Amino acid sequence: MATALANVERVRRSLATGSPPRHFYVGLLGLSTYEAAKLHDKVEEGLSFEALERLRRALDLPVSRFAELVRIPPRTLARRKEAGRLQPEESDRLLRLSRIVGLALMLFEGGLDEARAWLLTSQPALDNEVPLEFAGTEVGAREVENLIGRLEHGIPL
Repeated sequence: MATALANVERVRRSLATGSPPRHFYVGLLGLSTYEAAKLHDKVEEGLSFEALERLRRALDLPVSRFAELVRIPPRTLARRKEAGRLQPEESDRLLRLSRIVGLALMLFEGGLDEARAWLLTSQPALDNEVPLEFAGTEVGAREVENLIGRLEHGIPL
């Protein structure tokens, strides 16, 4: 858990600068590159299982619940743990989830507890869906991002 919280703290510091790197949220996964081309390559080769664990621990979710959010069946997740690496499409879903968590952290000015509570509570603006569940598809993730943007700027829902 300490490593996961260290990653959250790194993201908080990045947000506190007022102009975080474009892909600041990758810090939640323990990644240190913010360049799109390098992130693309990392996703294509498959992120480490440890990256998944870092985000899971930061969100303080049971493995089974987190596996649902990244849409990896439990037996497959056990195989990925043994191999130490995710497949590219799984890595892409994990990166998408970290982007949503990062934006929620931004919305709540680095408050992990507040961001986590919001992400795990049904939201009327999402047809009473839970943001982390709704973000399971790209179109859903974009809607969650749009909602966070509206909330950040005080735009009526």
